[in-house]
Amino acid sequence: GGTYVNDFIHNGRVKRVYVQADAPFRMQPQDIGNWKVRNTAGQMIPLSAISTIRWDIAPPQLIRFNGSLAMEMQAGVKSGASSGDAMRDVQNIMAQLPDGFDYEWTGASLQEQRAGSQAPLLYAVSILFVFLCLAALYESWSVPFAVILAAALGILGALAATSLRGLNNDVFFQVGLLTTVGLAAKNAILIVEFAMQLQAQGKTAFAAAVEAARLRLRPIVMTSLAFGFGVLPLALGTGAGAASRVAIGTAVLGGTVISTVLGLLFVPVFFVWVRAWVQKRNQTETFAKIS
Repeated sequence: GGTYVNDFIHNGRVKRVYVQADAPFRMQPQDIGNWKVRNTAGQMIPLSAISTIRWDIAPPQLIRFNGSLAMEMQAGVKSGASSGDAMRDVQNIMAQLPDGFDYEWTGASLQEQRAGSQAPLLYAVSILFVFLCLAALYESWSVPFAVILAAALGILGALAATSLRGLNNDVFFQVGLLTTVGLAAKNAILIVEFAMQLQAQGKTAFAAAVEAARLRLRPIVMTSLAFGFGVLPLALGTGAGAASRVAIGTAVLGGTVISTVLGLLFVPVFFVWVRAWVQKRNQTETFAKIS
């Protein structure tokens, strides 16, 4: 079949160089025996003098990866298992092979590996970005913690809904998780911002939090219902490609319900805790300066 050697430029175009016998000398299998090689005495002898020819079974083509002999394997995932579980099983199998074997991911598996390793960093950057925006909004480093703690309620709801439906922690679930964090933070902002305004008018942190939760009940419930009914078709999706839609819709719907129900109860508590901690710290610093 010939052997690729190198490239050369001809009339401004790059062309490949193949070493190959002339057509009349490579038409039949027995022609290989007529090829000559040099022996230790420097004489040219035909291959038929030192070898025999027979038919055998071989792969139709030889695959190389980064210059090494390789073979490509494709596998499907059974119902109820995630692609991440399948990839871990493949890694365990490859770890049992003798020395000299290695593996590389390609295609969608490679992209999943890269995306999976970036997920913790993306979560950290998202939370940091939300915290800095809230710190600039409230002009405080402590108040944003009340909102960040509320985002954990949305994560809890997304995890609970996904677990109840028997779904897996895949990349689609992670997209829904980030969306849930934003929604939970939005509901908390509605309460915390109004509580800050009431506290600035002279009310205590507890009274301001209770009043803010009561006044913001209707807008929070209305926006959450609208968002929940909007993602309901995703959570109940069927047909081709439904797995990705169901994973996103379930995570977002579960996070929306739990963050709305528990957020109305716990966000005021978080706000009171944070404001009490800040007040206690300020009093301690003032006492230390006086002493």
